[in-house]
Amino acid sequence: MAEYEKIVLVTRKTRLAELVERFNTRSQARFYLEHAGQDFEDYAREDDTYRRSLDALHKLLELGLPVQQVDRSLVPTFLFTGKELVVTVGQDGLVANVAKYVGSQPIVGVNPDPERFDGVLLPFGVDKARVAVRHVLEAQARFREVTLAEVVLSDGQRLLGFNDLFLGARTHVSARYTLHYERRAESQSSSGIIVSTGAGSSGWLSSVFTLAQGLTAVTGGQPGQPWRLTWEDPRLAFVVREPFISRHSAASVVAGFVSAQQELEVESRMPAGGVIFSDGMEEDFLAFNAGTTARVRPAAQRARLVVH
Repeated sequence: MAEYEKIVLVTRKTRLAELVERFNTRSQARFYLEHAGQDFEDYAREDDTYRRSLDALHKLLELGLPVQQVDRSLVPTFLFTGKELVVTVGQDGLVANVAKYVGSQPIVGVNPDPERFDGVLLPFGVDKARVAVRHVLEAQARFREVTLAEVVLSDGQRLLGFNDLFLGARTHVSARYTLHYERRAESQSSSGIIVSTGAGSSGWLSSVFTLAQGLTAVTGGQPGQPWRLTWEDPRLAFVVREPFISRHSAASVVAGFVSAQQELEVESRMPAGGVIFSDGMEEDFLAFNAGTTARVRPAAQRARLVVH
C-alpha cells in the first residue's frame, strides 16, 4: 500500500441536491418540480439511492488509507500528487470529467444506481468496489488505457478531452476559421469541429454519422459506415459540423483522422465568442478568438480505468 497515500472519492450532486442548492429548501424544490409537472419522487429516489451508496462506500473503503471525498466541481483545482487512488461515484460522464485531471492514477468507476445509469465506464457496483480497490492496492488490478485528445493553443494553454473536443463559437452563430490538415489549408464557416477519441466515438461523433446516413438514405445515396474506434486506438477522429460553402469558405476537408504524426491545426478567425471545450463542459473552456491557433493531437497522457 506504500504506493498510495489516500483514496479520493469523487462525487457529484444529484439533481435534487442541485435544486435544493438553487431554491434553498427541499420543500421549495418539491414545489418547483410539481408545479412544472415533474415527478418529485423520482428525484427523491435518485437522491436517496445515491446517499445510501456513498454511506456504504465510506464503510467498504476502510482499508487502512484515509478517504477524502471531493465534489466534481472541485476536481479541476484539486492538487493530485500522483499518490491517490481515485474512485468515482456517479454517471459515466463523471469518469470522463475526472480522467483528464488525474494523470496516470488508476480510476475505479462505481455505479451507485445500476437501474438508472448505463455504466459503460462504471464496471463496479457498490458491493464490488472494495475488491476492486484492494486489487489496485495489491498490484493485481486489470486496466484499460484510454487515449485522450489534447489541444494546445499558441499561447501555451492546454486542454484534454476524454470523449471529445469542440472547437467553434459559443453561441449558435457560424464559426469562422482556417483549417490545416494534410498539408492543405482551407477557410471554413461551420457550426464547429468535433474531435472524438475512441471512448467518445459512440457518442457525439456517432450522432453526426446518424444524420449523414439518414440524409443519404432520403436522397437516394448509399449510406457509409460510421467510424468506431476502440478506447485504446492511438488516433482521433474529427468532423466539421454543417460546413457552409460561400465565396469566402470551402468544404473540401470535412473529416479525417488525427495522429501523433498528423495533427489538426485550426486558426481562429472569430473576433469574439470563439471557444474550445471538452466532454460537454461548456463552462470550462479556452477562449478561441482571432489570432489564436489550436493544435489538436492524441495526448501523451492516457486514462487508466480499472476493469474486471
